Amino acid sequence: MGGYDNYGRKNGEHRRTSIRGCIVSLELSVLNSVIVKKGENELPGLTVVGKPRMRGPKRASKIQKLFNLSKDDDVQKDVNTYRRTFTTKSSKKSSKAPKIQRLVTPLTLQRKRGRTSEKKKRIVKAESKATEYQKLLASDLKEQRERHSESLAKKRSKTHKNLFQNANEFILFELNWGSFVYSNGVGSRVAHM
Repeated sequence: MGGYDNYGRKNGEHRRTSIRGCIVSLELSVLNSVIVKKGENELPGLTVVGKPRMRGPKRASKIQKLFNLSKDDDVQKDVNTYRRTFTTKSSKKSSKAPKIQRLVTPLTLQRKRGRTSEKKKRIVKAESKATEYQKLLASDLKEQRERHSESLAKKRSKTHKNLFQNANEFILFELNWGSFVYSNGVGSRVAHM
């Protein structure tokens, strides 16, 4: 089996070949071909009846390109040129045409305007919320700083009072100790020490 290393193709497995070229094999379900030269006889289903193309373009810009239209021209009229008419199973006549995509209509333009206005509103709302939040943050920080400075001032005043009180006590102690030493007659010994 060609094109396969180490094993043969299983039943129903597609034959993988990179380039078919002109090979026509049994596993091909469809074969696209072009009649280059017509012979004497007609080919039934090919040259006897000319089959129209089933579908035209669906996208608005491609329809404009096909019919050489400008952007302002109405595309819907030209789609009717390849509208397909057929009879249904219940023997009613009906027609089909592709639904045009990317068609610019007043409604689509209105939707676009709505989307842009919504976006602008969202931006304005977000900006206002951000400014409010910044104000709130600033006020909180200010309050925090004030509280911190107040607590620092209290601490400083307490430490200052304590230092002053300790200094006074120390002076009193020294005075008392000195008088005690001298009154007991140990002044000369303390002085020598």
